[in-house]
Amino acid sequence: MYKIEICDKCKATNIKTLVPKIKNISKDIDIQIHCIQFCGIGRSKIVLLLNHIPIIGDTEDEVIEKITKKIQDYKN
Repeated sequence: MYKIEICDKCKATNIKTLVPKIKNISKDIDIQIHCIQFCGIGRSKIVLLLNHIPIIGDTEDEVIEKITKKIQDYKN
């Protein structure tokens, strides 16, 4: 099971579009939405935590790509 934490207050993050994309990656993802204490960078970049590891990107596609790669790395 993978735990993803996303802040719904960060200005660069659109929960409505990002969460469905994350759910398409794997059925083994638990998504939690709350403040993750990355307020400064969250103003201009998408930030989330994957198993407590920060994933940061300029676009949703970049973040999805990083999550997918990290999950593949965990499996190997």
